[in-house]
Amino acid sequence: MSDHVLVINAGSSSLKYSLIDGASGEAAASGLVERIGEPESRHLHRGPDGETSATLKIASHEDAMRAVISAFEEYGPSFDDIEIVAIGHRVVHGGSRFADPVLIDDELVAAVTELVPLAPLHNPANLEGIRVARQLFPDHPQVAVFDTAFHQTLPPEAYTYAVPLEWRDDHGIRRYGFHGTSHAFVSAEAARVLGRDLGDLNLIVLHLGNGCSATAVRGGVSVETSMGMTPLEGLVMGTRSGDLDPAIHAHLVRELGWTVDKIDRALNHESGLKGIAGDNDFRELTTRRSAGDPHAQLAFDIYCHRLKKYIGAYYAVLGTVDAIVFTAGVGQHSAGVRATTLTGLERLGIHLDPARNNHPTPTTISTPDSPVTILVIPTNEEWQIARETLALLEPHD
Repeated sequence: MSDHVLVINAGSSSLKYSLIDGASGEAAASGLVERIGEPESRHLHRGPDGETSATLKIASHEDAMRAVISAFEEYGPSFDDIEIVAIGHRVVHGGSRFADPVLIDDELVAAVTELVPLAPLHNPANLEGIRVARQLFPDHPQVAVFDTAFHQTLPPEAYTYAVPLEWRDDHGIRRYGFHGTSHAFVSAEAARVLGRDLGDLNLIVLHLGNGCSATAVRGGVSVETSMGMTPLEGLVMGTRSGDLDPAIHAHLVRELGWTVDKIDRALNHESGLKGIAGDNDFRELTTRRSAGDPHAQLAFDIYCHRLKKYIGAYYAVLGTVDAIVFTAGVGQHSAGVRATTLTGLERLGIHLDPARNNHPTPTTISTPDSPVTILVIPTNEEWQIARETLALLEPHD
């Protein structure tokens, strides 16, 4: 019998879940409860017989988890037929303390609670998911897998900000990096596709979804990444600005009288592609760009320009690059982004094959003689969380 892990990703008003076969990565079921706490919540469940959707009132994460259990009972697969061996939780911020998955107990909950100031939008929701799951599944081992863990291998010159010592020592001001489960999974998959040992590879991994991050991976180890103390730094994203002059904050306070909270919200939720073109849906922007919309064109150009800058920077950090890997929604599905970003980098040994790039399901999109292989690899963060959960629970000699 396969070992199945129930993977939970609790957001502030949502609960995503997947029942994952740890060996194959196949999802026996998955779903999403969204708009928790609102008058009308939505529960989407994908089971053996297809997809079901219901609109109902779900007041809390506990109600959401009970709805999930009911969906398994009604639509399958039944927990009597598929045994859950563990529950794996995505936790966004592990600070500098957690470099590996950790078995959840009261001490772990206290430690993640202490890290809330570093991730006030994410860690409280993750903790609520943990609390509810421990209450409803008291006999199952539960494991926290941290988004930041993969990047705990960054060297000091990469994670240290040039700020006063007391900021760093007393308040944890440093680069942490995010999307770690995705970067770890995609790096291992790249090695498999290339038929090489991950320890021998230098990779640039580009996770391009609504949130975007780039990571330089040397021998399976993260040595540089674009997101910083928070997920705001780095590439242009759906609603996040990415890199900008930090003095802009002070300027907005002095000149417009804006509060810190207003600026924070604007940079996280009203900037990026949405701020430039009014829309963070890349498919819609692609349609508008094709119709000649100048705002959509500018958003596309800025997005690709920032990507190109990071590829060049990470090439310099690594010295040599074996492969560039595109993943997540935009990375997998936008041939235009890949082509525009990589055009002009031929002297770095990066040669894109247009026909391969435009294939409906691309994998290797570089020319056969390209010194740097260009790959498109779907990410699977849920499977990575399941694998790390099972690995932690395996007995060791």
